[in-house]
Amino acid sequence: MPPEQAPAPGRHDAAEHRLGTTEVGYREVGGAEAAAANLAWWDADADDYQAEHGSFLGDADFVWCPEGVREAEARLLGDVRGKRVLEVGCGQAACARWLAAEGADAVATDLSAGMLRHARDGNARTGLAVPLVQANAEHLPLASGSFDAACSAFGAVPFVASVDAVFAEVHRVLRPGAPWVFSVTHPMRWIFPDDPGPQGLTVTQPYFDRTPYVEVDDEGTATYVEYHRTLGDYVRALAGAGFTLTDLVEPEWPAGHTRVWGQWSPLRGKLFPGTAIFRTHRS
Repeated sequence: MPPEQAPAPGRHDAAEHRLGTTEVGYREVGGAEAAAANLAWWDADADDYQAEHGSFLGDADFVWCPEGVREAEARLLGDVRGKRVLEVGCGQAACARWLAAEGADAVATDLSAGMLRHARDGNARTGLAVPLVQANAEHLPLASGSFDAACSAFGAVPFVASVDAVFAEVHRVLRPGAPWVFSVTHPMRWIFPDDPGPQGLTVTQPYFDRTPYVEVDDEGTATYVEYHRTLGDYVRALAGAGFTLTDLVEPEWPAGHTRVWGQWSPLRGKLFPGTAIFRTHRS
């Protein structure tokens, strides 16, 4: 489907202006174009993202999702003390620093140098010197069998052309039996507009249409790309990579939680899930 209309005004205006974004739509996007677009996007948006969400995410806290599920209570990774743990798509690496504070030997990767700049600042503020690696999640520059656990809180997975490649890479760097836990936008959200208000309650997009969402500039070059997979797609990809799914957490919207984060809001949260957290183990 060709791009249809200019993006709606909002928080991302600064990044869209820097990148020359003029239209949005749905079309196939290969891995190289997606990586280039999302590298440029997160570099351009890093400062605004941190300014808006930094206080909620904290400097050394592990928040799985906008609903506020925290690893301190959920313990989806189990006991991390003395374990080597990889965070994939770390952003400003608050999760990795929380893991380090819990006694883990944490390592954090992200595609974006802009986000890793904030991660370095967070390391300096907290004194938690988590190693930071700039890397595409489809090609992790890490030794095979070198980690006891891996995690990703809304990082990397929705933005890559091949989730099979990401899962294969995570499987490669993990030791047998190690957990791989990641959170993404709940796939059913794909069918609704990206709007926290009443307009975000009306279905406009087929759940089974996996054509990527793409924003482009005047020349049609992608400036942002996001991929949709159904719940079944994730389950099959995990099984194909050698992971066993042990839980699928669909957090309910907490009572008294009034924060609006992008498309997440109390209005939508009370009606349908906004997040899916997959808890798996490597074979």
